[in-house]
Amino acid sequence: MSEAQKRAHAKYSLKAYDRLEIIVKKGSKDELKAHAAEQGESLNGFVNRAMMEAMERDRQAKHMEGKQ
Repeated sequence: MSEAQKRAHAKYSLKAYDRLEIIVKKGSKDELKAHAAEQGESLNGFVNRAMMEAMERDRQAKHMEGKQ
């Protein structure tokens, strides 16, 4: 990838994505990366999927609470 392509990609990423920083206990990062790899995902992909699935479960639980 040329330097110009790298700059263009970085500029696009700044516009298109929000960044989050998460902090985990020492050693947890390696465990998370290994688990993600076992699932065929990057660490970022795994974290994104986990967050989306948790939000969907929370929505469903809240919806079910409203039916009681």
